[in-house]
Amino acid sequence: MANNNNGILSGIASGLTSTYSYLASQYPNGLTLENLTEARGKASNLNTLNQSFASYLQTNFANIDKNGDGIITEDEMNNLSNMISTQGLTKAELTQLYASGASGLSESTMTKILENFDEMDTNHDGKITSAEISAYSINCSRMEVEDEFNNRRATDMSVFYGSESASTDTYSLLSYKYKNK
Repeated sequence: MANNNNGILSGIASGLTSTYSYLASQYPNGLTLENLTEARGKASNLNTLNQSFASYLQTNFANIDKNGDGIITEDEMNNLSNMISTQGLTKAELTQLYASGASGLSESTMTKILENFDEMDTNHDGKITSAEISAYSINCSRMEVEDEFNNRRATDMSVFYGSESASTDTYSLLSYKYKNK
């Protein structure tokens, strides 16, 4: 999860928007639930249509179609994309994207996000944003470096002061060097 987190949710939003654009180009009168179902079954779409994102659009059709007219418009899709990019996604939404394969993320990245969702959701609004994912990743990296530093410092100290397993000659030599500086 290092270094590429800034675009995690933007990538999901982009994938959904691209899939919508492809489908909308096939149905000039608007993308209805029936059109979406038909498009997913067309043999000509099997290699060009991202079935995972199309599945997400189909499953969440009623939520995306905010005005309830039975058509997902470009404005409604832009609103969804902006909402994902700015407000984030809930754990249930991420789980659904993961289950459908529509996240575009590796299994290990998505698993880490889902397992640590509550820790990432620092404002406790039930959603995580790219900024929260990045902050979590940076904090984890910082903690790893601190742990490594603290472990190294502890190891260095045991060498300097000696240990029960160190030979008396080594301890004496270290003590002699220290006293005669």
